[in-house]
Amino acid sequence: MKSKISLLSQIDKYFNKDVFIGGKNEDKLPIEEFENLIKIFPNTHEISLYRQAKVTSVLKNYFDNIPDKEEGYKLYLNKKVPVYQSKLRKTFKDAEILKYETILEKLKNMLSNEVDYSEPQWQEEILQIILLLFPKYIAVFKEVRFNDVYNNKIRRLDYGLIDFMGNLDLVEIKIPFDKSIVSVSPYRENHIPNRDLSGTIMQIEKYIYYLNKTGRKGEKQLTEKYKKELPKNLEIKITNPNGMIIMGRDINLTKQQLSDFEIIKRKYKNIIDIFTYDDLLRRLEIMVVQLKKI
Repeated sequence: MKSKISLLSQIDKYFNKDVFIGGKNEDKLPIEEFENLIKIFPNTHEISLYRQAKVTSVLKNYFDNIPDKEEGYKLYLNKKVPVYQSKLRKTFKDAEILKYETILEKLKNMLSNEVDYSEPQWQEEILQIILLLFPKYIAVFKEVRFNDVYNNKIRRLDYGLIDFMGNLDLVEIKIPFDKSIVSVSPYRENHIPNRDLSGTIMQIEKYIYYLNKTGRKGEKQLTEKYKKELPKNLEIKITNPNGMIIMGRDINLTKQQLSDFEIIKRKYKNIIDIFTYDDLLRRLEIMVVQLKKI
């Protein structure tokens, strides 16, 4: 059965007075918007395709050889020229540019005055930047303590990050002091991680190992300890935590050092993200450039 629906009759349902389309009246629907409505208003063919798609999507669950009308409906919709384009990013463009330019300037200033900061002060500042650069994290906890089930010791993380699902991740932050992140001299034609980086990687891997062994008991203990700082009913989860390391500089590395460092980063990518401070600077600079193109 065919259905014919008038666009004008649909508009008329919402008014108890005359409606003007275009013209100079104060109460009017601009002609451009009316033309957009015509483009997006479903015609008889579209309605028919929609009905077929809904019916066959159910039948396919119970019978074989049912034609895929759902795919045909999707193809039809994809061919329609989109009338409205999202302006969401444009809406927040200026605020986002200001945010990232402010962070960029802050980080550059910190890197130019490293000696003015104690390690705890430096870490606190970088943590604020992390929360702005990685918005999936909603909270950061200092000196996260948990039980080592093997050695019956209390282990202590400097900082733990909690994402919006309650998952716990680890972060290690070191003042760079212009240290090279990899060896200056090659070892068997390879530039290997410097001692600080190797030690930090090992430390995070051990913490992840010990945390996973705490199981449900460890999750409950941490949730109880930090529940006042978490959204209501959000529970902390320890599910193969990821690590994040922020340390060192890379601007003075040779091409070969950079290549070897990239191999090191990718080797640990499944459990640890390793960022130099120059990585953070580049990320901020690129984000600002891209936002200005919108």
